[in-house]
Amino acid sequence: MATQAPTPPIAPANVPDSLVRSVERYLYEEAELLDTWRLHEWLELFAAHGQYQVPSTDKPDGDPARDLFLIQDDRFLLEQRVNSLLTRAAHAEYPHSRTRHLITNVRVTDATDGRLTVTANFAVYRIRSGTVDTYVGQYRHILLQDEDGPFRYELRKSVLDLDALHPHGKVSVIL
Repeated sequence: MATQAPTPPIAPANVPDSLVRSVERYLYEEAELLDTWRLHEWLELFAAHGQYQVPSTDKPDGDPARDLFLIQDDRFLLEQRVNSLLTRAAHAEYPHSRTRHLITNVRVTDATDGRLTVTANFAVYRIRSGTVDTYVGQYRHILLQDEDGPFRYELRKSVLDLDALHPHGKVSVIL
């Protein structure tokens, strides 16, 4: 009879529940910033070397050095994206869509030396011109935490569960 691998614990032993709750609050507050289009405040959640990535739907585990990503922004490009989204020049988002970010199943799978590996499920609803687009997936983040400071994104990765971006065809809001 073959033996089965043990089921991993829901929360690793080195991650206190209080830390998981703090990460949940952080993600909920971030969702509020995005849903209220406070994008400059949202940008402050990133470390100076922070990255924002959305892999293509056909390679969710792709390598950004080799594979095409829908979004692959360093901090400079992310700032340009935010500035663009807040102007009339971003026709796909002027006037701004209404969005609702829902976050669930938040897990901190590692917390070592001020670096947290976080996963969570998301659903982002985008409402515009009588149409509701739904983006569903999993966040795979790396957060930095100073001893007394807030969390900052080193990596904010939104992995879509969609087969393709139909009917949307694009991602014009921040997941």
